[in-house]
Amino acid sequence: MSEVNSLSTVTLENAGQPEQVSKLIPLALAVDIGGSKMAVGLVNRRGDILDREIARTDKDKNANDLFEILAVLIKRQFARAEERHGGKVVVVGIGSAGPIETDCATVSPLNIPAWRRFPMREAVQDLVNVPVFGDLDAKAFALAEGWLGAAKGESNFIGMVVSTGVGGGIVLDGRMLDGASGNAGHIGHVIVNPDGHRCVCGARGCLEAEASGTAIEMITGRPATEPSYEIMQRTGRMVGIAVASMCNFFDLNLAVVGGSVALGFGPTFFAAAQEVIDEHCRLSFSQGARIVPARLGDQSPIIGAAAVGWRGLNRQNSADS
Repeated sequence: MSEVNSLSTVTLENAGQPEQVSKLIPLALAVDIGGSKMAVGLVNRRGDILDREIARTDKDKNANDLFEILAVLIKRQFARAEERHGGKVVVVGIGSAGPIETDCATVSPLNIPAWRRFPMREAVQDLVNVPVFGDLDAKAFALAEGWLGAAKGESNFIGMVVSTGVGGGIVLDGRMLDGASGNAGHIGHVIVNPDGHRCVCGARGCLEAEASGTAIEMITGRPATEPSYEIMQRTGRMVGIAVASMCNFFDLNLAVVGGSVALGFGPTFFAAAQEVIDEHCRLSFSQGARIVPARLGDQSPIIGAAAVGWRGLNRQNSADS
């Protein structure tokens, strides 16, 4: 069975919880860390969001003060599980902007300068008495869309977020690609314009430097919420170039894309991206590759972070059995 599509099979018993809490609803505490905001919520095994709180990422704060904002949300949501929802948190899942080290042992989000190799997993573990698992936020997004969204039932696809930054997660044969350090799928740093703009990573012409909300504002002098028709088309074309390369390289025929830029630009963005994909995917196995909008909307980051937690428990239980 596909690891992505079997996330609902975790039970309280096989999560290793004591028998006396079996009447409480098992919940994942989901932590989403993005470039502009942080969110914490409670998600059940079906992927339903029961509670959620959001805080803006204050980039003027130092590492510890910024984490304290997140810690307040974690503690409050942990308490609400039983107080408001008749549940018990049995796992924490983290989806963080990257780069990361495996399982979010450390996180270094490019758009959060205060956190450079910040020990996120340990810091969160100090707040809770349940297992903690972590992954890239865009890989968490891909898990969510494969579990309940536009890629449900698919074993091979790429999930992408085009927002403040650009990230991705690649699912092959029903399993997320991790890579040596957990950063596989970082499509935001695929070069789509060799003579293009300088990226925050230091390279030139990365997809993130050409198509992210941050890049669009730098290029146009206007926020990404006020795009021209030409910018929506250009952004779609840039994403289409990157997606076509991934489809040809990994034998994929589906890209699911979310994020405020992609979804905000809507049909104009997706039509431009699809046109480029059709032009560049000419191999027998990549012809007909599609790019489609995410189905879970703004719920995908929290559902995805929860999916990271449920997947971690599944892997842990498989290793123990």
